Amino acid sequence: MVAILPNRCISCHQIVGMEQSGICQICLTAGLYRQPICLGCGAGLQELRVYCGTCQRKEPVKIISPCSYHFGLGQWVAAIKYQRQLAVIDAMAQALYQRLLMLEQQQLISMPQVIIPVPLHPKRLRERGFNQAWLIAKRLSELTELPLVDDKLIRIINTESQAGLDGQQRRQNLQQAFQLSEVFDYQRIALVDDVVTTGTTVNEITQLFSKRFIQTQVWCLARAEAPGLLSLT
Repeated sequence: MVAILPNRCISCHQIVGMEQSGICQICLTAGLYRQPICLGCGAGLQELRVYCGTCQRKEPVKIISPCSYHFGLGQWVAAIKYQRQLAVIDAMAQALYQRLLMLEQQQLISMPQVIIPVPLHPKRLRERGFNQAWLIAKRLSELTELPLVDDKLIRIINTESQAGLDGQQRRQNLQQAFQLSEVFDYQRIALVDDVVTTGTTVNEITQLFSKRFIQTQVWCLARAEAPGLLSLT
């Protein structure tokens, strides 16, 4: 029955062609970044470069996303996890892939050797039934033709949800929650998640890789930058 229903955009409800699923090209394009973005904090930039002045001094992990969580598409990224709206993954992953190609062409990033999804604890995975980060990473692996490695980074503590916690509570919640395999033969990795908000999760994981001198960049479908860092104009 589902197979014969019209393929409609989750946002505007117009019928979408068979070449795209979940969200139409008009709604997708309307929510994408329209200006250069700092790959550290997500601030809008007036010129093309990797970091804003503040982040240039610290050189934080690069976070690559096609859009802001706050302007149009964030609610649909959240719907993947909370409403099982998996149909938008393909279109959003395609948008992220195009942004990766653009940033690589502009020499702002270099492509990694492997893709690693942010893992769920086995108990949480059983409860939810899927790991949205793994599904996104799987699609990106197909698009980039990079291997997906999902057995080297594991979540060993079933932490409580980060939602509703302040920065300090988030950091305490995730302390030593992840473990990296002793045998890891790559030097450049992309860590994949659905959304990056405070960055606590990806920073905790990045520290594990940094201790082994492994270069990490973060790929996500949307990022929730701090208020005031980005505008639509």
